Amino acid sequence: MATEVILPRVDMDMTSGKFSQWFFQEGARVEKGEPLFEIETDKAAMEVDAPASGVLRGVTAKPGDELPVGSVIGWIYAPEEKYETRPVLAKTASEPQRIAPSSGEATHREKTSTEASPGLRATPMARRLARERGVDLKEVSGSGPNGRVQARDIAATERPPAAAGRAPLHSVWLRQGQGAPFVFLHGFGADLNAWRPLIGVLSVARPILALDLPGHGKSALAGAVDFETIVGAVEASLKDNGIGVGHFVGHSLGGAIAGAIAGRRPGLARSLTLISPAGLGPEINDAFRAGFLQARAEETLAPWVRLLTSGETAYQSAMMKTTLRQRADPRLVIGQERIAASIFGGGAQAFSIRESLERLTVPVKVIFGRDDQIIPARHARGLAGAVALHLFAHVGHMPHFEAQAAVARLIEEAAAAGDALSSS
Repeated sequence: MATEVILPRVDMDMTSGKFSQWFFQEGARVEKGEPLFEIETDKAAMEVDAPASGVLRGVTAKPGDELPVGSVIGWIYAPEEKYETRPVLAKTASEPQRIAPSSGEATHREKTSTEASPGLRATPMARRLARERGVDLKEVSGSGPNGRVQARDIAATERPPAAAGRAPLHSVWLRQGQGAPFVFLHGFGADLNAWRPLIGVLSVARPILALDLPGHGKSALAGAVDFETIVGAVEASLKDNGIGVGHFVGHSLGGAIAGAIAGRRPGLARSLTLISPAGLGPEINDAFRAGFLQARAEETLAPWVRLLTSGETAYQSAMMKTTLRQRADPRLVIGQERIAASIFGGGAQAFSIRESLERLTVPVKVIFGRDDQIIPARHARGLAGAVALHLFAHVGHMPHFEAQAAVARLIEEAAAAGDALSSS
């Protein structure tokens, strides 16, 4: 018997969710427990696992669809089971499954819901942003359920039009909270979802914004691909998201970008935690770059992914699945090849952030694994005396996976020191 794929309720206040993407195409074989699709609420973006093993059929949800909790968005059939077209019925936790109501009934239900919840409706993140920017919530049109004002509605009140030729970068607020936000920038070949395991162990309750770099994840690559252009695109995206000050955490290429932005925008970074950052030395593992980009199957990708860590880790399997899923989009492959050729061509790093770090007066931590086979840990030698250097034995290029708890603690220490310094 076919199993329904349902949009789940992921928090008590959730009445609907924005569908982001399927990780499998219709007709693909899926295994129970594998990430099947992604949804976004105003509080977080998260992956939803397949409820059963079988063949994905009858998918109806499309990226960008706003769907009520309990909507049936697809079916998983046993491999030998005959596929039959079935009606897609919306249901919620408080309603029996039923055919969609007539327009008159729908209008009545909407009015009833609104009347039952008098007063201004806004998410905690929206209220915080409104206070910080001096925006009157009464003048903002809410895009959420029952007209609830969401963070993106506040951002839209001040967001300037994108510069000509610049595609906005994909970004997600992964956590709400109080205080200066964390800004997470991933490394080459990854996307913003790479930060989720680390974010899960952070104890501080401050907002967290993660971005997809140009040519990665859901961010398009437009125009030139030199380092300065990429930095400029990220900087503009931070402005789009209303980041006036934050604690920056970057890995590899993302670390170099964070360092460059902090150096040329004094006051933007309250603290800086750079994990295996690029931009501190001349060379990079060119064989890894070429092999990683050319691999199209698990067998050819596995040897290169194994170079990222010092030993066998669960990260390697997850990294291969994510990378191969992204390779289905030729635009990402082409974009990343262009970036690599421009800024890592011939195994050389065509940029440096050393001068930027020397100018900073905020807490800066640089983290390396001694066994890093992508960017040598020796590149961290000779940094400014105020920069704290943390070297982990038996760790490779991914300290935030291999030494997760320790790295999370260092990030929180840097943020606490930055906040204390700003208030002194």
